[in-house]
Amino acid sequence: MLEMRGIRPRHRLGQNFLHDQNQIRRLVARAGVARGDLVLEVGPGTGALTEALVEAGATVVACEIDPEMVAILSERVVARHAGQVRVVLGDCLDGKHSLSAALTEALAREFTGRPFRLVANLPYQAATPLMILLLTTRPDCTGQFVTIQREVADRIVATPGSRDYGAISVYALLLARCEIFGELAPSCFWPAPEVTSAMLSIERRPDAPAMDFRALGLFLHTLFSKRRKQIGTILGRETVWPDGVLPAMRPEQLSPNQIVALMMVTAARTTR
Repeated sequence: MLEMRGIRPRHRLGQNFLHDQNQIRRLVARAGVARGDLVLEVGPGTGALTEALVEAGATVVACEIDPEMVAILSERVVARHAGQVRVVLGDCLDGKHSLSAALTEALAREFTGRPFRLVANLPYQAATPLMILLLTTRPDCTGQFVTIQREVADRIVATPGSRDYGAISVYALLLARCEIFGELAPSCFWPAPEVTSAMLSIERRPDAPAMDFRALGLFLHTLFSKRRKQIGTILGRETVWPDGVLPAMRPEQLSPNQIVALMMVTAARTTR
């Protein structure tokens, strides 16, 4: 299809197309997609995954930044599944801190506030901010089932005390149940990337806490940008330490609940 149009994949857009049909079916099955479900797909490319989603009966909002891919997607999938696929041309993000206006409007119009899931072969550069935004600002997104770079997946499922534990791990542990359920060799994609990929599920907890996640994000940046230092050095020795938290500890030793408690006492101190 690309050769017929004289198109080459664009590295700057993260265009590594998942072509392994077994892995596509595995992703859709793990997401539990069934007739009538609402699905957001980001980076559909030529529509291989989109086709599997609509054949499973889902209604899909597909956000694609490349006009040439939108043309292929429209011919290949949209024309044959009228009413099941809404294509949004443009970036899924407005910077790193919000979804784009076009995508937000499409979700409001097509899904009308009903729960939906993200099922996608995510472009690497959009993966982390998109997943964090959906976790922290869209409680109507009940699950994310994605292929991403393996090292990103490792950071998401990391636990306190591990080398990969960081800000995104804290969000994931606070708000969701996460699992790496498959590893994908570069040969599953075209063109083959230079890294191994993983299939990841992020299923939102029904009891996920509500809080000021923008404030939490700033606090996490303060902690993990200096992760080798002791928290007493980062925050000041005069900090009132929550139970179980010692000034000699380093950020990666703190559980998510300890981080939230520490953020609250730090905020209380600065407002006095």
